[in-house]
Amino acid sequence: MALKATIYKAELVVSDMDRNHYATYPLTIAQHPSETLQRMMVRLVMFALYADEHLEFTKGLSTDDEPDLWAQALTGDIDLWIELGQPDDKRLRKASHKAKQLVLCGYQGNAFDVWWKNNANACRQIPQLTVLQLDDEIASQLEGMVERTMRLQANIQDGTLWFGNNEQTLEITPTRLQAGTSS
Repeated sequence: MALKATIYKAELVVSDMDRNHYATYPLTIAQHPSETLQRMMVRLVMFALYADEHLEFTKGLSTDDEPDLWAQALTGDIDLWIELGQPDDKRLRKASHKAKQLVLCGYQGNAFDVWWKNNANACRQIPQLTVLQLDDEIASQLEGMVERTMRLQANIQDGTLWFGNNEQTLEITPTRLQAGTSS
């Protein structure tokens, strides 16, 4: 029998001064059986950084042709494709033909550093790809915020995200390894 996803609920209040975007998002997050809590929380951070009324979690790990998050226009066009981790460069190239803007977020410390060293040239061939890296310590601390029902705040100003709950707030400034252009 296949293992089922674990369901988490989050109320995410986003105040993004950089984009002048203010909203509250009631989110349901399905943690795939093979997904770590750290990865799930990185998905929430990426949602906060790119929050939009059309942004949504996808089937992610259980589907090869979908990213972790995406924003689709009403026409069905993919405006934003967000990947986590260390995807194959072929996957990123394929996604570049489907989406106007791509974002890759690495968060696994040395493993991602090695991946970037081996894949930076291929990534630079994708003009609409932005590559971000989260500090490994921050990614680890995100796990401490996990609860089955979460109330989270995300305040963004000058490229820095303050992400937290009533007990803890983390200051997150992703390192931008590559700045993409949107088409």
